Amino acid sequence: MVILDSSAAWQSARRMVWANRDMLLAIAGVFFLLPMLVAALVLPVPQITQSMTQEQMADALTRFYTVSAPIALPLSLPMLVGYLTILASLLDRDRPTVGASLVLALRLFPSYLVTQVLCALALSVLWVTVLGGLMVILPQAVAVILSLLVMIYPLTRVMLIGPEMVTQRLVNPFRAITAGIARSRGHFVGMVLYFAPALTLFVVVYGLVMIVIGAALANVNQPEIQRMVSQVIAGVIVTTGYTYFSAIVASAYQQLGPLPQLFNPSSPS
Repeated sequence: MVILDSSAAWQSARRMVWANRDMLLAIAGVFFLLPMLVAALVLPVPQITQSMTQEQMADALTRFYTVSAPIALPLSLPMLVGYLTILASLLDRDRPTVGASLVLALRLFPSYLVTQVLCALALSVLWVTVLGGLMVILPQAVAVILSLLVMIYPLTRVMLIGPEMVTQRLVNPFRAITAGIARSRGHFVGMVLYFAPALTLFVVVYGLVMIVIGAALANVNQPEIQRMVSQVIAGVIVTTGYTYFSAIVASAYQQLGPLPQLFNPSSPS
């Protein structure tokens, strides 16, 4: 069995990003950063103050998500297209153009969206079930933490659905889910050891940068300017992180086996 070498996979991801930096910059700017900036402009700001009680905060957040969801969900769709486009670009040894990769991404997008909805529903039901069972025997806070730890396993197992769809050109969502889960079988530990440090690094960098930006903007008297500058910088950081995440997923997929049916940009299909 092929064993995922996290160090080699990380070096591969770095080489992917560096070798394709111009292409990735264009894709990430259009499909990741632009929707985030639009969201920063059009989404409302949650009305939360320090004087609020927990119930008032919960009500304010509920109102915020109710109003924001119809706007935020459509703005998240371009990010899925961008993710598939990056995978198509990085996983094809024929080095397709951005246009050819985008064509494949758009063709697979409806099926990939269905897989995401199905996985989200299944994982939500599983989490609620696990949480409910743990809360019977454990305090609520402990049950929540343990249930989240348990969910790391199924979340990791579905990480390779996107690469499997792109390389095998799978348009059947159920086949894609089955194939993606099969590709990650036996590699849970290796994938966790690969993805967890990368996620931790992103969270640390994001937190430190936003703390510095918050301190630098503390003397700005206009709250809207503070918010917009913070949102732009946060968008750039998240865009960079999501781009690297796409390359990390691609490099992990490459490590776990041969790619028998790569996308051919000249194919009429």
